[in-house]
Amino acid sequence: MNAEELRNFNDLKNHMENFDTDYDYDMVKKAFEFCVNAHKGQKRVSSEDYYYHPYNVAKIVVSLGMDTQSIVASLLHDVVEDTEITLDEIAEKFGKEVALLVDGVTKIGRLNFSTKEQQQAESIRKMLIAMGQDIRVIIIKLADRLHNMRTIDAMPPQKQRDKSLETLEVYAPIAHRLGIRPVKEELEDLAIKHLDPVAYKEIEELLTHRKQHREQILDEIKCRIEERLREEMPGVTLSFQGRVKSIHGIYRKMYVQNKDFDEIYDIYAIRIITDTVADCYNILGIMHDMFRPIPNRFKDYISTPKPNMYQSLHTTVISRAGIPFEIQIRTFEMHHTAEFGIAAHWKYKEGITDNDKKMEDRLAWIRQIIDSQDTSNDATEIIRTIKVDLSQEDVFAVTPKGDVINLPMGATVVDFAFAIHSAVGTRMVGAKVDGKIVPINHVVKTGEVIEILTTNQAGHGPSRDWLNIAVTSSAKAKIRSWFKREKRSENIETGKNEFEKELRRNNINLNLDENAEYIEELAKKYRVANGEEFFAAIGYGGILLSKVIPRVKEDFNRKTAAQKQPEIVPIEEKVKKSSDGVIIKGIDNCLIKFSKCCNPLPGDDIIGFITRGHGVSIHKRDCNNVPQDINACEEPDRWIPAFWDGSKSESFISTLKAIAIDRDGILIEVMNVLNNMRVPIHSISAKQTKDGNCVIVMTISAESVEHLKSIISKIGKVPQVFNVERINQ
Repeated sequence: MNAEELRNFNDLKNHMENFDTDYDYDMVKKAFEFCVNAHKGQKRVSSEDYYYHPYNVAKIVVSLGMDTQSIVASLLHDVVEDTEITLDEIAEKFGKEVALLVDGVTKIGRLNFSTKEQQQAESIRKMLIAMGQDIRVIIIKLADRLHNMRTIDAMPPQKQRDKSLETLEVYAPIAHRLGIRPVKEELEDLAIKHLDPVAYKEIEELLTHRKQHREQILDEIKCRIEERLREEMPGVTLSFQGRVKSIHGIYRKMYVQNKDFDEIYDIYAIRIITDTVADCYNILGIMHDMFRPIPNRFKDYISTPKPNMYQSLHTTVISRAGIPFEIQIRTFEMHHTAEFGIAAHWKYKEGITDNDKKMEDRLAWIRQIIDSQDTSNDATEIIRTIKVDLSQEDVFAVTPKGDVINLPMGATVVDFAFAIHSAVGTRMVGAKVDGKIVPINHVVKTGEVIEILTTNQAGHGPSRDWLNIAVTSSAKAKIRSWFKREKRSENIETGKNEFEKELRRNNINLNLDENAEYIEELAKKYRVANGEEFFAAIGYGGILLSKVIPRVKEDFNRKTAAQKQPEIVPIEEKVKKSSDGVIIKGIDNCLIKFSKCCNPLPGDDIIGFITRGHGVSIHKRDCNNVPQDINACEEPDRWIPAFWDGSKSESFISTLKAIAIDRDGILIEVMNVLNNMRVPIHSISAKQTKDGNCVIVMTISAESVEHLKSIISKIGKVPQVFNVERINQ
């Protein structure tokens, strides 16, 4: 190691020595040196040596109180993905345990997927499976993502938004469910900073502007509380902290719940930490005697913990100065769990013991997510599942027997019934809430007593409409599973009818009997055995028609266009295909990279450029980086003919900019156009210009240039929108 590398290792070692843990320092040093040598010569986008990234990830892992194997795996987490080092070599040098952790963190990058979304979903699915075997996988992955987000400014703007959206939708909810509050809040704040920088800056300025005044008042209140508690509870150990709500937490209330900054009562909080649960409730009584509590703002998470193990008493009160603030009361053990979550409870050397059997229950949600995705043939379902099931807002309802059922915000009585038991859900005929009959789409609220009415009638089961009513993936999976098991022939008939109906609605003249071979091919693309299983999956909801029809329509249009074309004499030269939807003459299965400078889409006139060590980069023919006269450029041999493979159907990311007269509801109307066309939206933002107009920038998935032109045309028809264009980012 050179002087700088040695200094960084000593910094990591000093960081480890701050924690009361028995580390294997020799093993960590060996891993550090291995990491530096493996990534020798590699640079990050920020141009710093690549090993800085795993080194910083290891520091985050140490700060979460993890063990030697976790630190070693975090140092090595990119060597398999980014170097020639294999998992077998890691297992030989550092043990199988470390190799399994590294494998769990490594993305799926060497397989072929039809879309980026599918690749993302499969990588997350692999990570969750590894996480079910060893929770340390996700803790390393969260540390990896946290450091990437801290250094994301070096990336191109579109990459920043894509990574931020994935962080907000996938990694922050997982950190929340694992109870690792500091990581969760920092991930959310960094994500929102790049997804909505204007709102982020506004909230930051509001906090800064009022910080000094509020802190002074809170310090005075804290002194009064401490003085009163020392007097009332002599000899009791007490600790006091101040807490400011995260920017993302304020953002959710201001922009999602449409509240003014002054209407958010828990921006500032005082935290009181003590020894026992009894002391917590005693302190609560004293606080309500000192200050006036705000009605309906008390939450008891000690008797009813959150799914992520969080426990605390929360009450919002008003000071003499009229300032509302939150008081959080918890024990030292609860506070440790709130800060470190599952990392505070995992005993690596012992594993899950019989004494800590609850750990298996706490990780049961991982298995539920994987199982629910198995019932659906849509790979991206796993992303939606994480977004809904790991919602930060939870509701607690009670059965007539007193059992507490925890559900995500927005869940219905259908979700409640299936959360009790599959049999209760499938036999449900109605529900009572607080003694009154309610419709089955009733949204569950905290504190409600819900009684599920069931029948013993043979053959009774759920309705297909329940798939649209249920919110949780667990309930949807159980409904699909019931239809898949009990109603196969009905599913086939229903699926076939729905498929034909959608074909007619889209003016696709496709006779199913005459095109049985095509249906069989379609079935294989959606990972089902044959045409019958394909229709059955549509019938029970395992395959979404909204995903199938655009692909069928493109195949049909291509087939129709081919029939109208005169017969073409085949070219004798052998044309070889790549696996990325592009044909390169004379090159077979080469690495294809779509250039970010022009973002080519299917239908664009394209050309390839042979890069050194990175395969072929695909550009639009009219891109500014492509010479007009190839023969006259410096290296004409590196430019190579390329064109689109018409047999492949893929989605491509594209960014549009719409300029409109600023008015209420303009953004919602544009989003409705995209939603009605079933266009996936990756990000959308709007800002007002000085001339009274507004600029709407949206990043979407388009199937082809023709599809993109159709989207631009539809957006252009929205009233007061006077210009829509595709931009390169």
